Amino acid sequence: MISKNNSTLFDNGNEIYSVSELTKLIKIHLEEEFNDITVEGELSNFKAHVSGHWYFNLKDATALISCTMWRGLNSYVFFTPSDGMKVIIKGRITVYPPRGNYQIEVRSMKPAGEGELQAAFEKLKRKLQAEGLFDEEHKKELPEFPDKIGVVTAIDGAAFRDIISVTRRRYPLVEIVIAPAKVQGEGAAQSIVDGIKLLNQKGDINLIVIGRGGGSLEDLWAFNEEIVAREIFKSKIPVISAVGHEIDFTIADFVADVRAATPSAAMEIATPDAEQILSFLKEFPLNSGLNISYILEAKKNKILNVISSYGFRAPQDKLKIKAQQLDTLIYKFRQKIDQKIIRIKNRLALAEVKLEGADVNRILKKGFALILQHNEIIPRAASFTNSETAKIKFYDNEIEVRKT
Repeated sequence: MISKNNSTLFDNGNEIYSVSELTKLIKIHLEEEFNDITVEGELSNFKAHVSGHWYFNLKDATALISCTMWRGLNSYVFFTPSDGMKVIIKGRITVYPPRGNYQIEVRSMKPAGEGELQAAFEKLKRKLQAEGLFDEEHKKELPEFPDKIGVVTAIDGAAFRDIISVTRRRYPLVEIVIAPAKVQGEGAAQSIVDGIKLLNQKGDINLIVIGRGGGSLEDLWAFNEEIVAREIFKSKIPVISAVGHEIDFTIADFVADVRAATPSAAMEIATPDAEQILSFLKEFPLNSGLNISYILEAKKNKILNVISSYGFRAPQDKLKIKAQQLDTLIYKFRQKIDQKIIRIKNRLALAEVKLEGADVNRILKKGFALILQHNEIIPRAASFTNSETAKIKFYDNEIEVRKT
């Protein structure tokens, strides 16, 4: 009753539409009827275009629909979508008349459940582990007495207050440089990446601590993003990851040089204890005197053992053994040099034979001659110019041939 004029749904069978008219009516109906829908499905063929827009399909066991999410709207998605992830999207149906296609124009997206986030976490963990980002050989050592510690976290969060409190108590000499970052929600991952980059560019930071307080898997998700993991791995400065509480683990924890259970624990690891340093300095004179006495006693015993040893009592035997070993080495060395010289001589002789075989004069001596024009050898009759002077070079002389 869809008609050109009243826009009802279906035709009575008598009216004839053009393709454009029919598509327009379908577009009006679908976009009005499905202006605000919520759909659950599995992502496939996900593509983040260079323009910033997202293009993907949403599917279930028996059907598939195309989707688009424009730049600006997708910046509010706190996780990175990937193929196979189940999501819940909200949006509206739109029709693209030139191709007669319909799609969902997505306004928001979230995981279908915490299980989907956990699956994405495990998938990325396996990928980065296979690439070697978690390997111990890449872990950098932390400085024992840092001058400046860079911190990437929310400047108004409890984590930063804990960091300042522990630092003042343990090692007030260190300077804290804060790179404020979002640690939750849309744009948080990029904000953390920017903070790590900024601290690496400063040139005087000895150590970086990234982190935040505890929360749900969704709250901590920024520290599970691939861009954060790769930026930690690229950092020239050692990084301590201090995300959440003791039971929380993130991808950042696995990539970082050291993982701390909490931001407070991170500063316990990052800074020396001022009280222990002062105690050491107070006890140093006594301890150093005792240590020197122990060292002198150990050296004395070592000398006595050497003096009483067989090697010290019979040094000539020791020297003879070493001299014999040296003679053997010299003989082997000379033997290898002689073999090398013989091989080089053989190669030179072979090269000499090849050079002699290629000697032009030797060929000319056998009765052959060279034809030259403009001081260039004429290798073929087709290259010879009858109208120009030529030279014939024999072994004993050259003759010039002129056109008559």
